[in-house]
Amino acid sequence: MSRHDAMLIATDEIDGIWPFLQSIDWRDPWLAVLLTFHIAITMTALMTRNHANFQIILFLVLLLLVYFSESINEVAATNWMVFSRQQYFDSKGLFISIVFSVPILMNCMIMVASWLYQSSQLMTSLKRAQLRQQAKNRQSNGEASNGRLNRPKQE
Repeated sequence: MSRHDAMLIATDEIDGIWPFLQSIDWRDPWLAVLLTFHIAITMTALMTRNHANFQIILFLVLLLLVYFSESINEVAATNWMVFSRQQYFDSKGLFISIVFSVPILMNCMIMVASWLYQSSQLMTSLKRAQLRQQAKNRQSNGEASNGRLNRPKQE
């Protein structure tokens, strides 16, 4: 058994998400960068919730990152010694799915939830404005018809 084989985590030995997360050496600098990336993306998604065009671009970029995570996993699996102390990138993609794709997808869900909330608020304010306009029209129509009925006939 080589030094590299001893560092591998067998995915068939993983019996839960928490034991898997505990087996990760979180002091690895690139994992700190990845965590910072996820925090920055979350803050960006929250702070730009009123900027629809930017959020659409961010959403599409994040989905593209998830789409290409298999390719990213393959590249990282072959070059892990350049940036990591351990080989985390298994052929099934468990590690990259948990620490990369899931947080990105959660950010996408936050953005979709924000869009749905904003849409419901917009529809509510639109319906209120519509009801106010209808009430105003009824009131002005009522005053106009009352004015015609109460007007004295001219002879």
